[in-house]
Amino acid sequence: MKRSVVIAVIVVVVLAAGGGYRLLRQKEEKTEAGERYERVAVTRDNIRISIQTTATIRPRNRLEIKPPIAGRVEEVLVSEGDEVKTGQIIAWMSSTERAALLDAARARGEAELARWQDVYKATPLVAPLDGTIIARDVEAGQTVTASDTLLVLSDRLMVEAQVDETDLARIQVGRMVRVELDAYPGQDFPAKVTHISYEAETVQNVTIYKVEVESDKMPEFVRSGMTASVTFSETAAANVLAIPAEALHDENGKKTVWFPQPGSAEGHISREVVTGATDGRNVEIREGLKEGDVVLAPKVQATGAAGERKTNPFMPFGRGSGGSRRPSR
Repeated sequence: MKRSVVIAVIVVVVLAAGGGYRLLRQKEEKTEAGERYERVAVTRDNIRISIQTTATIRPRNRLEIKPPIAGRVEEVLVSEGDEVKTGQIIAWMSSTERAALLDAARARGEAELARWQDVYKATPLVAPLDGTIIARDVEAGQTVTASDTLLVLSDRLMVEAQVDETDLARIQVGRMVRVELDAYPGQDFPAKVTHISYEAETVQNVTIYKVEVESDKMPEFVRSGMTASVTFSETAAANVLAIPAEALHDENGKKTVWFPQPGSAEGHISREVVTGATDGRNVEIREGLKEGDVVLAPKVQATGAAGERKTNPFMPFGRGSGGSRRPSR
């Protein structure tokens, strides 16, 4: 009889302990769940959508200057980086016959050479347009043919960006952009869209269009062939109600937000909202909320060992960094 009582007491103690553990665990889980959220207020903000794409610096007009005749280059009057004007003489050269004649006269003395130089004039090489010498591939005394490139002239440098076809509708001629060179990070400069190509190209199975961007004040350190990134941005919605993107939830195909409700089983209540533009970080709220309302948003978890931010499991969709390669529509 005593043995049965002892067993019963042990069973009651075990059950009580198990129940206490479950209650404690439920409390811990509720605490952990509560700590995953923070209260954020509905505020007014500007929703800006950014498109960032790769680009290359290249001349708008790149001209390879070739000799009008085959022969020998007598003198080159320009160097790389020099500014030239249309019609300016940039080099002198002799035809094959003149070069042979001058060499024979030089063997007879300076007087004979000077006489033939005056009788048989050298051929000038002139600049076909205003621009900058960006390459010099010849030196005095070099023999060339009519197909050789002596100098390369650029009228002005421009930025050629590659834009995905899905982003093309957001880009218009005249739109101001920011350009940043890979070689000079942090030293971006303003530019303007001047032309959008009419014909597409396929690059790695992606349809892209070339967009030309020019700057009135191109920095001196810009060189042809440099790689760059171009950021196209626009204000999709100005002075609108906005909440963080992660505070928005998808429940049965409806967009909702959570209001804190401490007395409820879930700790919150849902309310349907109508959304508008988004930049990946913030979402415009058109209906369902007013300025000053407080909603629940998942807290951003601590960074990992490598310094990278962990993924938040409560995010309804990926959080951007204020701009995206392919913004939400």
